[in-house]
Amino acid sequence: MLRCKMLLWQLALRLSYHVVPASLCLGGSDIFVSIRENSPMGQFISNLSIRGEPRDNTIRLCLTGDSADWFYLEGRTIRLNASASRVLDREVLGSVLIAELTCFQDDVIQSRFRIVVEILNENDNRPNFLQETIQPFSISELTAVNSVVFSVKAVDADGDMISYIIDQSSRDADFFRIDLPNSGNLVLNKPLDYESRTELQLILWAQEANTVEKFNTSAVLIVNIEDRDDLYPHFLPCTPVSPGLPVCMNPTYTTNITQRHQDAVLEFSPGPIRAEDGDRGINTPLIYSILSGADQGRFEINNRTGEIRITRAVNDRRRETNFTLSIMVCQEDDRLKYSVALVLVRVLAPNAFPPVFNSSTFKGFIVQSSSPASIVSTYGNQVLLIQATDTDFSNGRNPNIHYSIQPSSGLYQITQGGVLIARTDQLHAFDRHILQVVARDEESGEEASASVDVEVLQRGQAVPDGAFREQQYFGDVDRRLAGGIAASMLLLFLSAVLCLLLRMLKRRRRQRHEHEHDHEHAAVGKHPNVVRTETPSLS
Repeated sequence: MLRCKMLLWQLALRLSYHVVPASLCLGGSDIFVSIRENSPMGQFISNLSIRGEPRDNTIRLCLTGDSADWFYLEGRTIRLNASASRVLDREVLGSVLIAELTCFQDDVIQSRFRIVVEILNENDNRPNFLQETIQPFSISELTAVNSVVFSVKAVDADGDMISYIIDQSSRDADFFRIDLPNSGNLVLNKPLDYESRTELQLILWAQEANTVEKFNTSAVLIVNIEDRDDLYPHFLPCTPVSPGLPVCMNPTYTTNITQRHQDAVLEFSPGPIRAEDGDRGINTPLIYSILSGADQGRFEINNRTGEIRITRAVNDRRRETNFTLSIMVCQEDDRLKYSVALVLVRVLAPNAFPPVFNSSTFKGFIVQSSSPASIVSTYGNQVLLIQATDTDFSNGRNPNIHYSIQPSSGLYQITQGGVLIARTDQLHAFDRHILQVVARDEESGEEASASVDVEVLQRGQAVPDGAFREQQYFGDVDRRLAGGIAASMLLLFLSAVLCLLLRMLKRRRRQRHEHEHDHEHAAVGKHPNVVRTETPSLS
């Protein structure tokens, strides 16, 4: 470049002293051509139409101008000067390359020609989202359906038209839609609820709409849901009215007291008494109050914590008396947002007797089966009930007694009604299990225990009718066969008795005969012990 400038100065000086006649540099013209971007190294641009050949010693060509380095001369041909690291990119260089070709003859400028090369666009770029339009954004849960909540924008360096698509496979695609394919406006498609979802996520695609390639790109959009004060407070635990609805059925709180209770904070089940704002993201402070049933100040509630205190004893009432309180919780900043629950206080006589079982050992049977669970029965195929009584109650039934098996068994469970349930499919015939059942008075803490002897019967075997019946001895043997065996045993017994009687009679007859014989010997003067030598008669 510097050398070309020096030559230009020299030529200018020579022209001031000489007049150059027509030369070999004449005959050329300006060059106007078009090539595609990304064209390779050596791409043909144009041929020169000057008279002389650059190989002649008198002819010299020089490229100048801002874009001159994008070209090189190969004889009388202009070619593109590109490489793998130096790509002809329309989006970087612009749409036109401009240079100038100067022809020297004997180091004197003879002619100048313009070189104008238009760069034709190729679809070589993908759309790109503008980062500021796909940043996480927040919207209120009260935003109206069908309103535009956000706009995204993507650009294509090739200038192609862009359309926007929501990927329907994304987790929360059904919450939004695109109003017009080319607008990028996101429209809310269904209501929002902070209590069920605090954040939404969807995938957006920007795609070329007017090209064959349909180049595209994606972006993940995060939408944060802002909580608003649209829900009422509710008491805990919350039991939803139906799945998916943030509406709770308030519990009924219960407790038992005795006539001695006074100036004490009551404990409830479920407990403690507590409520929370339905708008968890706002969590407005709450105020508690007793609407009815306070019994002239006998019960007081802490308006901040919900604790209920009994201020004086109930010694002027019968032990069966119950108190029903209606309590309310409301938002501190909006008393019209409230909820109501019931509190049941049962008054019991002071505990004087512990629970007791009517038997120290219970006998039960379970028949082997493939059923996962079966109820243990007792004699006569009756349900085995393992229940404790409490004399503190007129009917003997204490509702505060809790039954348990200790230590806990994986094969047996006991209900709070005293019914024993077995894992039948895990039992084996002829097994025998000794269980320890504990009855605990949850109010007084007193306990009673009893043993349960459970025998596993063979599949199809009948449960015994009683503790001392022949069925215990003969099991599954047919009753008629058992009767026959019993009759045979009776005949054998009678035969044995008859033989014994006959033997006793025969012995008595022999003794009488010998006694008479001794009298005969005494009559003839012989000693009774003298043995007779004569052969006895066989009479």
